[in-house]
Amino acid sequence: MPPSSLPENDAGKAHHHSPPQAKPTQRKPGGWKSMPYVLANFTVFLMTVFHMDQVSSSNLINIWSGVTNFAPLVGAFISDAYVGKFWVIAFSSFATLMGMVTMTLIVALPKLHPPACSPQQTILNQCKGPTNKQFGFLVLALGFITIGSGGIRPCSLPFGVDQFDPTTDEGRKDINSFFNWYYTTFTIIVLIALTLVVYIQDSVSWVWGFGIPTMLMVCSIALFFVGTKIYIYVKPEGSVFSSIVQVLVAAYKKRNLPLPKVSLWNLASIQQIEEVKCLVKVIPILVSGIICFTAMVQQWTFTVSQALKMDRHLGPHFQIPAGSINIISMITIGIWLPIYDRILVPSLRKITKIDSGITLLQRIGIGIVFSILSMIVAASIETMRRNSANNHHGSDGVAPLSVMWLAPQLILLAFAEAFSILGQLEFYYKEFPDHMKSVATAMFSVTAGVANYVSSSLVTTVHKVTGKDGKPDWLTADINAARVDYFYYVIAGLGVLNLVYYLIVASRYQYKTKIKDIDEDESQFDVELNGIKI
Repeated sequence: MPPSSLPENDAGKAHHHSPPQAKPTQRKPGGWKSMPYVLANFTVFLMTVFHMDQVSSSNLINIWSGVTNFAPLVGAFISDAYVGKFWVIAFSSFATLMGMVTMTLIVALPKLHPPACSPQQTILNQCKGPTNKQFGFLVLALGFITIGSGGIRPCSLPFGVDQFDPTTDEGRKDINSFFNWYYTTFTIIVLIALTLVVYIQDSVSWVWGFGIPTMLMVCSIALFFVGTKIYIYVKPEGSVFSSIVQVLVAAYKKRNLPLPKVSLWNLASIQQIEEVKCLVKVIPILVSGIICFTAMVQQWTFTVSQALKMDRHLGPHFQIPAGSINIISMITIGIWLPIYDRILVPSLRKITKIDSGITLLQRIGIGIVFSILSMIVAASIETMRRNSANNHHGSDGVAPLSVMWLAPQLILLAFAEAFSILGQLEFYYKEFPDHMKSVATAMFSVTAGVANYVSSSLVTTVHKVTGKDGKPDWLTADINAARVDYFYYVIAGLGVLNLVYYLIVASRYQYKTKIKDIDEDESQFDVELNGIKI
């Protein structure tokens, strides 16, 4: 039953105020979800302000991104089981604000960051790194932002959808409009973060680069609370993760007992059992996304390092900020998706008789292939860039090679994202039961989080095992002496192995069949787990 249609005596259960004509989502800022993208220039920040080498900065970014991608699981659990979406969003918004304020203070106060470094000191690797106190403040800021992201990412979109009645034609149209508005806003904000914010950080000052987004965050929070009296508040009804644990515990306790005791931990509902079966079924597909993600995260670390040592001039007066180079991927996705949806899918539909043109598993597989190709191309371009820089013998180590040579690898990564990442999201959304749609997004974030840790482990391992016999390791601080191209080839090789694994598990996967939904009351009947295969 939709919240707006609950009887008056249930008002406290579901909502405070829910006038049908209200459109509170118009007051709900969509930019919160993309607050981490304000740190799109983070690699440059760590290397130029905190004077960290590319291995340390890459590991820090990967670890932080991993934690940030796991955090939505906690936020979703707290929201579903205890306090509801509104309070999680509210608390997380203030946490994000605290993180942005801390980042602004770090760049504004000299005592909170290392002293400036001259070009000569940079070349000789004599720049002073951060003290424990300075690094502690940086970790504190990132921790606040992680807490904010963990609550906002899983709750903002569902909270917006809660404001509409999906049982009416008007409500369904409003939901569709909200989805379009939400993701359009998200894309616009990411583009702003990758261009305007990065430009301010590089060309004006880091203080303004963090200060302006902080002020915008204050405005966002104010706008959110403007709609407090007209929001619909859906009461938390328990988390799916608790149900999953309950099924596993019940199954374990029932392994030898002929009769169950009447206990929640000895019995489980049909719905709970289906949830566990669904998760077990999709895990092999989910695992295949880890290596694909690992290739994609390189565009935020080593690709930026490459850009720093290339000619970034567009004309005589404008220089592309290194942190903005990833806008090529965003533009590619923005151009490709409408073409794919409006032209390619209808054409394929006539041939395959499949509504989506190709199956979702085929789409994911194509994305994996593009991720492999992107790493091979990235390695080739890095070899060319490195040779150019070393042959040029410039004092700054910059290769006389246009930064636009990085476009091919970024375009291929964009295709990998358009096929594999979006394919996975749609796959999980369609294959998970209706009551587990939020879990699909959370599990997707977990995959990205694991990929960040895999990338960090790869960086650390390669850094330690290479560079013997007096030679610099592949990922040494001087990218012109390093062999980042070899590192890219390693990821490409792992991608090939992952593709073989994916083809095996995908060929054995059976899509969810269209069955009649079980009534809510019916799904709550407790069933014994003897003889039930999960």
